[in-house]
Amino acid sequence: MSFNILAAFWAVSFLFVITPGVDWAYAISAGIKGRRVVPAVAGMLSGHLLATLIVAAGVGGVLVRIPYALTALTLAGAGYLLWLGVNMLLKPSAPVQGESPDEGTWSSWAIKGLCVSGLNPKVVLLFLALLPQFTQPQAALPVPAQIIVLGMLHAFSCGVVYLLVGFGARAVLASRPAAAILVSRVSGAAMVVIAVLLAVERLMTLQ
Repeated sequence: MSFNILAAFWAVSFLFVITPGVDWAYAISAGIKGRRVVPAVAGMLSGHLLATLIVAAGVGGVLVRIPYALTALTLAGAGYLLWLGVNMLLKPSAPVQGESPDEGTWSSWAIKGLCVSGLNPKVVLLFLALLPQFTQPQAALPVPAQIIVLGMLHAFSCGVVYLLVGFGARAVLASRPAAAILVSRVSGAAMVVIAVLLAVERLMTLQ
């Protein structure tokens, strides 16, 4: 793969990464909680890498051609985001110093992060539409391997941005509990809205 191809992909990919969405909301929530930014981001990156492997293996194309499979994935993802968003609305994150009994374990934040990105069908569809466009069939590296390289580059950008978002939220909101609670509720509301839009959009395509 040429450097120009990688640079072009990175430029397009980075635009998606810096656009606030569910991942940003989860990173902010982890930042408000204190020491949960790293496992939360690690979980989300695992979800992106999983989507990359799905596309590289050709499963993504099969999934798109099976309407009910894609619908099931979309509704499962929307249901999880709805549950997570409602919980953030009812029990907004507040800044904590050190460890807190209700802070959650590293593994729980990582698993939630994996579900946030892994159950988001938009991630798979985005990769399915974007990654193959930047592959070179004539290159020495096989196309599936090229897709994995591009996916890892995207994951690296995600990791940098999400860590900055999470730690930035922690630094800015650590001493502002009222603002932290407001931001947490706004993030929860965003998750609820995205969940509803995902479900409605998918159900409308079945009509």
